[in-house]
Amino acid sequence: MKVRFGFRDLEFPSSELSSLRESNDALGDVAALWQRKDEDGYLLLRGLIERDTVLSARETVLRHMREQQVLLPDTPVLEGVMPQGGRSIRMMGGTGIAHHPAVLAALENPALFALFERLFGEPALSFPFKWLRAIGNEEYTGAHFDYVYMGRGSSNLYTVWIPLGDVPIQQGTLAICRGSHKLDSFARIRDTYGRMDIDRDGISGWFERDPMQIVERFGGQWQGADYGAGDVMIFGMHTMHASTTNLTTRFRLSCDVRYQPAGDPVDERWKRGGSGHYGKMKRDMESARAQWGL
Repeated sequence: MKVRFGFRDLEFPSSELSSLRESNDALGDVAALWQRKDEDGYLLLRGLIERDTVLSARETVLRHMREQQVLLPDTPVLEGVMPQGGRSIRMMGGTGIAHHPAVLAALENPALFALFERLFGEPALSFPFKWLRAIGNEEYTGAHFDYVYMGRGSSNLYTVWIPLGDVPIQQGTLAICRGSHKLDSFARIRDTYGRMDIDRDGISGWFERDPMQIVERFGGQWQGADYGAGDVMIFGMHTMHASTTNLTTRFRLSCDVRYQPAGDPVDERWKRGGSGHYGKMKRDMESARAQWGL
């Protein structure tokens, strides 16, 4: 099938954008999960959260969007159809719809806490701030590391990407650059861009708007997937990731949440009552990359 990734139309699956590896077979073995994460840079776990819990969260968010007049009138709410020209809505944060009990039931699901407590060997915590998004037609996320947005706390911080519903790759789904977390060819990126802080340094956060340029220059393998309600993707702060473009007329709903050991320091921007991002962009990524020789 045809998908759009950055500026390019690609076949999926193909040598340019292959399929993510599932890790449900390793769920019963903590050592195997860590090994798989080290090999791939991510863990794709199908059906980790109860499907009905995720669909309830999806319905709650869509009804909120209907109340905010973001959806196309006279269309089924659960379809999440966007009007011509699109409308944006900000839903991320430490309060609001992202903290509705039906939504938190998915984002702070007991299965997630149980998994991370097994992985860490100690209690886990999740940031109060939730990155709840509705991605519209022709929108996508450029390639980046999460470290540049939240790197001041635990070195054991992980992103969990949760699709709120069944999301095919043509609707704009998470893609991972396998190998970017450890390949020698990415070492210069990890040592420069990968140590950046967008608030401290005043640099925009996306490393590359055309993700395919990354593998053409540095190697690695872009991988993507269709996702179902209940699936989760887990990855670390130095795994390069992006999204395919939403080619449909329906909003793609998803949320990024973060988990770390409860006893580790927490990035103060994302604690309850934290500031969030506060810096002003002083220069763009292109000039920063030129300075880094990238």
